[in-house]
Amino acid sequence: MKVSKRRLGVLSAIAIAVVILITLVAAPANNQLNSGSTYSRAPDGYGAWYTFMAERGTPIQRWQKPLSEFEDRQDVTLLRVHSRLVPHQLNSSEDDWVKKGNTLVIVGVHQPVTEAAFSTLQDSPVGKVKIDTGRRYKPSNDAILSDDFGAIAWQKTLGKGQVIFVTTPHLAANAYQDFPANYTLLAKLVTQEKLADPIKNPTVNSSANPNQLWVDEYIHGYKDQEEIEREVGENAISYLIKTPLFPLLLQGIVILLVAIFAANRRFGQPITLSAPVVNNSEAYIRALAGVLLKAGSHEFIVDRVGKQEQRQLQKTLGLGETPLNHQSLIAAWTRQTGRPAKDLQQLLQVSNKRRLSESDLLNWLRKWSEL
Repeated sequence: MKVSKRRLGVLSAIAIAVVILITLVAAPANNQLNSGSTYSRAPDGYGAWYTFMAERGTPIQRWQKPLSEFEDRQDVTLLRVHSRLVPHQLNSSEDDWVKKGNTLVIVGVHQPVTEAAFSTLQDSPVGKVKIDTGRRYKPSNDAILSDDFGAIAWQKTLGKGQVIFVTTPHLAANAYQDFPANYTLLAKLVTQEKLADPIKNPTVNSSANPNQLWVDEYIHGYKDQEEIEREVGENAISYLIKTPLFPLLLQGIVILLVAIFAANRRFGQPITLSAPVVNNSEAYIRALAGVLLKAGSHEFIVDRVGKQEQRQLQKTLGLGETPLNHQSLIAAWTRQTGRPAKDLQQLLQVSNKRRLSESDLLNWLRKWSEL
């Protein structure tokens, strides 16, 4: 089946629109998830800061499991750079984990927007720190970095541990490589070095922080092999949906369905239908029957069918095909079958009447078939 150019163009436009819509819906979510990741080289990623820490000689590892896997550990510092602003209140599991003697550094905490300029250079013990946000934490008693409008970075003690909050998620992003004080400030926050101590040689490994230092990549969708196997074992479909392959799979299905619809076929090439074999005799009989039915000519049917049925009966009784009179046929039929003569006599009499209603005609034909 040929498809017109106009129809093909409309279907192609629909397919392209659907693919673009899926791309726009899926791609931004994936990019947003990578924001703040040490694997990302985008302007909002932290790949350059991770390299800075390695060159500085500070041991740092990527954590790719849920926080619950840290429950039995102490003296751990975990850095979380969120892809979007989060509340500064901790949930119960995070609160309990910190109280055991761990440190949680949260970069990207939601706070109200103040009258502070969006882009400022803040004085700090490590140099000028560039801050691109007007959000500030008003109670600034425990401020680490602040100005007249409130705290940009502050700390809070919980049990044996502490939490450090930072309002901007881009404190040490790749876009701030021209501001080394930003990188140094975050390094000092996670290693818990005193900000008043100048860094004379950044390449020397600092021993001020005895804690194990981790950066959370699990919140950015990165999982180690063990975690992947555990999740896939529980629900393979839900894991597939979370991966970047799902939008591609969905796009492929949409394109395939549109292509099938456009060609008006299932899978494979169209099969040419063979022309049906015409039975001329059957076609003639059906045509004649239609004409007789429309004309109400039952007499013709009774005459032709009656003679044919009588001839078939004579042949079955061994009396040949030459038509016999009714009395001889009835006598022979009664003698061979043992049935009453009236059964056959009634059928033969109907043949002589030749005027039957449609219901009587059908009943007469049924009795001949039973006989």
